[in-house]
Amino acid sequence: MTVFSKDAKIFKALCDIKRLTILDYLKSGEKCACVLIENMNIGQSALSYHMKILCDSGIVNARQEGKWTHYSLSKSGSEYASKRLLELTTPNTENQSNCCK
Repeated sequence: MTVFSKDAKIFKALCDIKRLTILDYLKSGEKCACVLIENMNIGQSALSYHMKILCDSGIVNARQEGKWTHYSLSKSGSEYASKRLLELTTPNTENQSNCCK
């Protein structure tokens, strides 16, 4: 997987209102899927869809406990996403072309 493929998964995870809402819930700590379903007023299949994208991005961790899955923010995934956003949006003046000047 190229670095840009990984970046695309991260930014896909961040480009949806429901997924951003889920991340906001997870800021206060680990949540059971049942809590997210109730708080967000969505079905289990919809939550599963969004959680797969968030987990595949590396921003969210999942763990099974009985029949329920518990989700939490991934510190390393969040740090990586922040680092990549900064790297991709910080101008690199050393490699600027002098074309058309």
